Amino acid sequence: MPRTLELNDGSAIPALGFGLYKVPLEETERVVAAGLDARYRLIDGAEFYGNEREVGTAVARAADRGIARDELTLTSKFWGDPDQSPAAARKSFEATERSLGTHVDVYMIHWPRPARGQFVDVWRELIALQQEGRVRSIGVSNFTQAHIQSLIDETGVAPAINQVESHPWLPQHDLRAFHDANGIVTQAWSPLGRARILDDPTIKKIANNHGVSPAQAIIRWHLQLEGALIPKSTHPQRLRENRDVDGFALSDDEMARIARLETGERTGTHPDERQ
Repeated sequence: MPRTLELNDGSAIPALGFGLYKVPLEETERVVAAGLDARYRLIDGAEFYGNEREVGTAVARAADRGIARDELTLTSKFWGDPDQSPAAARKSFEATERSLGTHVDVYMIHWPRPARGQFVDVWRELIALQQEGRVRSIGVSNFTQAHIQSLIDETGVAPAINQVESHPWLPQHDLRAFHDANGIVTQAWSPLGRARILDDPTIKKIANNHGVSPAQAIIRWHLQLEGALIPKSTHPQRLRENRDVDGFALSDDEMARIARLETGERTGTHPDERQ
């Protein structure tokens, strides 16, 4: 099971990272340190999360654990509200750099906000930041196929990553196929359905068959779909457990049984509804 995924810009990211959405300020530094101790090397953050300064402090102290900065992939995202202009995107990017106290490896548009009609222009600004050497990889979050097609048609540059809600109830198979056709990595947020799916009888039975937790079974499912994911936990033991998914593999039958759980149910906002 590959631990890294190649991107269309020639770089690579760890397939399994951890996210910091709704991690309180006072816990962020501890959680990041625990994640690094658990051998995660991709930290998914965002302007909207409001904890980037604490992330930066934890990353600066990673050297004390023998972890070099170039081993890490730091992600951030441009929120775009109330201002989704290209100038606002650059300003937010620079604010993130200051908060982190280091460079940003992956920068994304957090939401397309399609009614505003600005996401293509913002994408052009991210392309410029990449061309200037300010950021290694650029991507998007919560973009539909139509949104991404607009980016490609208007700029000729496909995102390296599209970070979207995905879990067994919402596997996003059609979007994943579109991503594959365009060299885009699918990165799942809410990969465990915000824990709601962990009690599903099918998931629990598959997990029991392998002697693992339901979360481990779902994480393995994501990896066998050859995508990336960023599960969140504030508990060191759970962070370690979520990474411990190399000792088993789901069979074709188990993958098919999980596929039948698809309902289209979301735990978050549909991309077209966020304005």
